[in-house]
Amino acid sequence: MDHAVKLALGGVMAVLVLAEVLWAWRTKRHAYEPQEVLCNVVIALFNALLKPATLAWSLLVFQWMEPLRLVVLPHSVAVFLVTFLVTDFAYYWYHRWSHEWPALWAMHHVHHSSPWMNLTTAARLSWIAKVVSPLYFVPLTLIGLPAEFVALSLGLGLLYQFPLHTQAIGTLGTFEGKVLNTPSAHRVHHGSNAEYLDRNYGAVFIVWDVLFGTYKAETTAVRYGVTTGFIGHNPLRVQFEPLLRFLLRRGERAKRPVDVRGRKAERVAH
Repeated sequence: MDHAVKLALGGVMAVLVLAEVLWAWRTKRHAYEPQEVLCNVVIALFNALLKPATLAWSLLVFQWMEPLRLVVLPHSVAVFLVTFLVTDFAYYWYHRWSHEWPALWAMHHVHHSSPWMNLTTAARLSWIAKVVSPLYFVPLTLIGLPAEFVALSLGLGLLYQFPLHTQAIGTLGTFEGKVLNTPSAHRVHHGSNAEYLDRNYGAVFIVWDVLFGTYKAETTAVRYGVTTGFIGHNPLRVQFEPLLRFLLRRGERAKRPVDVRGRKAERVAH
């Protein structure tokens, strides 16, 4: 991406954050906690430092798979639009499995662990997942979708989700639960209320949730965070404690018979 474009996007995001801070102050909403914002910023800065390495890793993975492609599709507008739609569909399942599979949840937990919901939460992403996620999207390149289009589609999906992490925009009436994801739908996704768990996984399109039965409208006040408790404001703990807990639990299970019902309850508790 061109440096000027990056600066422009960063500027727009900063202005939106400042506008949301002003909104929270004027409406007396406790949407921002200074220590938590600092934690989110540190996580985002480290992700930025890792970006050259993770981008190189993604391109390397896709290039390894290129000789195995079933077809080679042209770089055209039509192919990009198809790629964007297919990538968003694939993201829905990756996101859903990141809540349902303990190993993936141990990484995705980072994004959900904050009891505060604001635009800086969008940058609260797992460092480890940056290495894992490209492997999941490899099949898209195997069926012929250009790797550059897949990467661009994922980037645009993340960009679209940035303004969804806000309490400043209410429900959008009949627009909700139709085609596109909204701030209201995404607030539900971040809720730890029993009725909101494992809901609204879509990135750009909420229609996947509607089709696969995971859509839930925002009907009551959302309680943000996870059901297993608040970890704290330390970025290292936020990133690695859930993964460490998962690995320790795996070690304990290896020493005793697996209780299937217990594992199910553990997943639902997330």
